[in-house]
Amino acid sequence: MIARLIHWSVHNRFLVILASVLVTAWGVYSTLNTPLDAIPDLSDTQVIVRTTYPGQAPQVVEDQVTYPLTTTLLSVPHAKTVRGYSLFGESFVYVLFEDGVDLYWARSRVLEYLSQVQGRLPPTARAALGPDATGVGWIYEYALIDRTGHTDIAQL
Repeated sequence: MIARLIHWSVHNRFLVILASVLVTAWGVYSTLNTPLDAIPDLSDTQVIVRTTYPGQAPQVVEDQVTYPLTTTLLSVPHAKTVRGYSLFGESFVYVLFEDGVDLYWARSRVLEYLSQVQGRLPPTARAALGPDATGVGWIYEYALIDRTGHTDIAQL
């Protein structure tokens, strides 16, 4: 089988060289037209809703703010996952969308649903959308420290 392939290639040099040139040209064209990112965004489209409810315990924030927000935001079109976190005086709700959903479309849908649920929240609770950022920002964290002990944190 291989002997026949070699025999055919030797007798049809022009076709072999032509095929090699075409494959090489196609490779160069593909390489030049491939988009390049330093850090490609492989994360899901997410919208963060931050709600402040000053002076309230996490359980109160969970019952009065986080739960109504998460149940309402579960019905946002193309929402894949909704996660809520309750802290002292604050609530964070992360809405993750299906692949291919535009970030600004997702933010506008969440804002629509947020305006619907605003009446069910306590009067002192203030909900706002977080910055339009992706999950890629959590890849790398660093700390500035002085192992010698000669420099304080303000000078670093």
